[in-house]
Amino acid sequence: MRLRKCVLMLFTMILAIALVLPWNSGAQSNQPPQKASGQGDPQQPIRVEVSLVNLFATVRDHSKKIVPNLSKEEFRIMEDGVEQKIAAFSHEAALPVTLALLIDTSGSEEALLGAEQEAASRFLGRVLRKGDLAMVMSFDLDVDLLADFTDNRSTLDRAIHRAKINTGGGGHQGPIAQRGPIGTNLYDAVYLACHEKLVEEAGRKALVILTDAEDNGSKLRLEEAIEAAQRTDSVIHVLLIGDRWHYGTNPGVANKMANETGGRMIEVSSEKKLEQAFDEISQELRSQYTLGYYPSNRAHDGAFRKVKVETPGKEFKVLTRRGYYAPKN
Repeated sequence: MRLRKCVLMLFTMILAIALVLPWNSGAQSNQPPQKASGQGDPQQPIRVEVSLVNLFATVRDHSKKIVPNLSKEEFRIMEDGVEQKIAAFSHEAALPVTLALLIDTSGSEEALLGAEQEAASRFLGRVLRKGDLAMVMSFDLDVDLLADFTDNRSTLDRAIHRAKINTGGGGHQGPIAQRGPIGTNLYDAVYLACHEKLVEEAGRKALVILTDAEDNGSKLRLEEAIEAAQRTDSVIHVLLIGDRWHYGTNPGVANKMANETGGRMIEVSSEKKLEQAFDEISQELRSQYTLGYYPSNRAHDGAFRKVKVETPGKEFKVLTRRGYYAPKN
């Protein structure tokens, strides 16, 4: 796993440096122009600032079918309303995926957990390829890591089937101490998956969450969970599933998580639709365009920059994250 991470990071760095080299060196350096040196003076180092913003985008037509054959010229990127020059572009299905599978094990999922486990196991069997990694977490009153990142299918299957419904009765405190009502910790789970685990990974990263999207116990807010995903370039896909008659579902929360990070929310009302939803997410993960640009706004202010990707003149919907946080000095 360590070798895979190093290779991905090295590839990203080489790509970024290769793309920035043709630029005028004055635009690359934060240093003021130097006076001509005497013959014996040591040569001043050249400082190159690389701030490539990477976007993973899925394009669908009006029938919700994936559009696979667009060129770089058919995309436009806007940052805070200002068009950006696309510096990197690819449509590479073989790019490794790092996947976090989060399973809601609160009482509202008790009647559905068995079907979720079987479908999730088959999903990982279909989507994972050589070089991919996945981990499994469950969340209820606690947040539990059932399997750390691995490419071992047997380990992942066992972890999925270890997930158990937890409704209280002597449970332990999760990694984020509770304050206030005790209940489902969806937001805490997303934050921990991103901030503690996915932050250390490189390349294409995604969370797939099986939940009714009801949260009544997290210490953290929805906005903090989404920010953690945005800061780690992680896409959130939500399979909205739950006992609607007794507990209800929260499509507003599920939609916000997915929309803000470039993922999808799919409502699931039966085991058959659960399988279909996993198939759609599997296709989504393998049908993304990679777009990169150097932002014209070079301020290191830590501010959130709004991003929009379009295909001008075409009636397509582009799914990608809605922004990123600029670096901060």
